[in-house]
Amino acid sequence: MRFQELLLVFLALFPTVFTQSVEHASLVIETTKRIGNTDANYICATLDWWPHDKCNYNQCPWGFSSVTNLDLSHPFLANAIQAFHGLRLRLGGSLQDQVLYDVGSLKAPCHPFRKQNDGLFGFSKGCLHMGRWDELNSFFRKTGALITFGLNALQGRQRMQKQWRGNWDSSNAHDFINYTISKGYHISSWEFGNELCGPGVGASVDAGQYAKDMIRLKSVINQLYGNTHPKPLLLAPGGFYDKLWFEHFLDASGPSIVNALTHHIYNLGPGSDPNLISRILNPEYLNKISDTFESVSQTIHANGPWASAWVGEAGGAYNSGGSKVSNAFVDSFWYVDQLGMAAKYNTKVYCRQSLIGGNYGLLDTSTFSPNPDYYSALVWHRLMGRGVLDVNRHASPYLRAYAHCTKERAGGVTLLLINLSNQTRFTIDIESRTSVDLRHARVITNHKEKRSFLHRIKELVSWMGSKSSQVPLYREEYHLTPQNGDLRSRIALLNGRPLQLTENGDIPLLSPLLQNVNSPIAISPLSIKFIVFPNFIAPTCREI
Repeated sequence: MRFQELLLVFLALFPTVFTQSVEHASLVIETTKRIGNTDANYICATLDWWPHDKCNYNQCPWGFSSVTNLDLSHPFLANAIQAFHGLRLRLGGSLQDQVLYDVGSLKAPCHPFRKQNDGLFGFSKGCLHMGRWDELNSFFRKTGALITFGLNALQGRQRMQKQWRGNWDSSNAHDFINYTISKGYHISSWEFGNELCGPGVGASVDAGQYAKDMIRLKSVINQLYGNTHPKPLLLAPGGFYDKLWFEHFLDASGPSIVNALTHHIYNLGPGSDPNLISRILNPEYLNKISDTFESVSQTIHANGPWASAWVGEAGGAYNSGGSKVSNAFVDSFWYVDQLGMAAKYNTKVYCRQSLIGGNYGLLDTSTFSPNPDYYSALVWHRLMGRGVLDVNRHASPYLRAYAHCTKERAGGVTLLLINLSNQTRFTIDIESRTSVDLRHARVITNHKEKRSFLHRIKELVSWMGSKSSQVPLYREEYHLTPQNGDLRSRIALLNGRPLQLTENGDIPLLSPLLQNVNSPIAISPLSIKFIVFPNFIAPTCREI
C-alpha cells in the first residue's frame, strides 16, 4: 500500500512528465537569397499621448506615461532604451491629431488634455510646450533613440460627424518643424496623422484630400530642411489597412511623396476578451494576419513601389491591452511570431505599442521594470539581422520558425523557434539549401543541395585545414520560458535564469548557452528559442 500511495502522489505532482510527447520536425533554410530586408532598427516602440485618466474596462493603466508627463529622469527608462543602441521611438497615437504645438503664431489657446464628452476619444485638444520638447530631445540624445514624430493632421479641418473635410492648416506644424530644426534636434521621420484612413477610428479623411495635404507637408519639409541631406522620411497614413483607400492615396500623392506606408495591427481583439490566451496560442489564428501583410505588400508593389511598409503601431489587444496577458510572458508568443511574419513580407520597421503605458507596455508603468516582451524584443534586436531567409517547414503547425542572417556577424544564421504546444517537445533537424561549395569556392549551377548545418560546418573546418582546431564547433541558444511555468508570469527566464534588473537598475546580461553542434536541437512546450549558428557562412549573409 505504501508504494501505491507514493506512486499516486508522484503522478499528481508531475503529470507533465507522463503527458508530454515528443515529435520530430524538419526545417530547410534557404541560404542563397533573401526574401526580405528589414531596417537595421527594425524594433521600434511607441510613446503615446494618453493622460493618466485614460481608462478602459474600469482600469486606468496609463499612469504618467504620456509624451507630456513621463518621468524622463527615471534611470530604468534610460537604461532600457540605451540597451538597444539605437531604439526607434514613435511619438504618436489616438490623441496626436488634437495636439497643438506652443510655438510661433498659434491661433488657439494651448492647454493640457482634459476629459471632454464631445471631444475625440473623450478628450479636449492638448498642448506640447517647447520647454517639454527641449527636455524630450535632450533625453533622446542621451539615450541614442531614433525619433519618428506623428503630426496633427486634423488642424484646420471642419468636423462633419465622423468625416473631417477641408484643407489641412500647416501653419502650426510649419512653426514646430522650424523650431525643431533651429534647435538642432534630429528627427528621423515625420508621420502624418493617426488612424484617419478608410472609415477611421475616431475620425476619417478622404484619401484624395489626404494625398493633397501630404504633398503640402512634403513641400514644407523640403523648404525648411533646404539642402540638408538626408532629409527626414515622410510616413503615412498610420492607420488600419483599407485596400481602396491606400491605393487611392498612393495614386493621388504620386511618386516620392510617401517614403513609408505605415499601418496598424491589433489582431487579438479587445483587451477585455477572455479568449486572448487561446488566440495567442492558436497557430491558425496567428496566420490570419498574413493576409494583411501580403495585401500591403501587393498595394505598394502595384501603386507605390517607391515606398516601403512599416507597422507603425501594434499592441496585440486594443483598448490598452489585456491585464495579466499583454504584460505577461504569454504575450511574447504573439509578439515574436508577428515580428517574424512581418519581416517575411519585407516590413522595414515594426513599432510596438507601447514602450511604457497601458497593459501592453514593454516597461511597467509604475516601476519602469521591463516586462517579458521587453526582453523578447531585445534578444531579437541583438541577434536577428536585416536579411530575412525563407524556412521550409515539415512540422506541426504548433512549431513556428523564422530565420535571419545573424546581426553583425557575417555569414551567420539565427533561427527563431516558437513552440505553441502545451505538451509536445519538438526535436528538430535543420538543413540548408545552398548552391555554394565552400571547400572549392565553386558555384554549382545545375542543381541545389540540401545539407545539414553540421555538414556545412565540417566542410568549413576541412577547408580551413590546419586552423580547424581553432574553430569553435558550437551553436548559441537563448531559451525563453516563463517563471514557474506560469504563462501569466511577469518574469521571463533566459536559459533557466530570471531576467531581472541588477541592483543598479541595469539590464541583465543576455548570455547564451553554448551547445556542441553534434547535440540534438529541441524545444520544450510553450517556450521560445533563438539559436545562433555563428560558423555557418550562409552565402546571402556575407554582407552584414
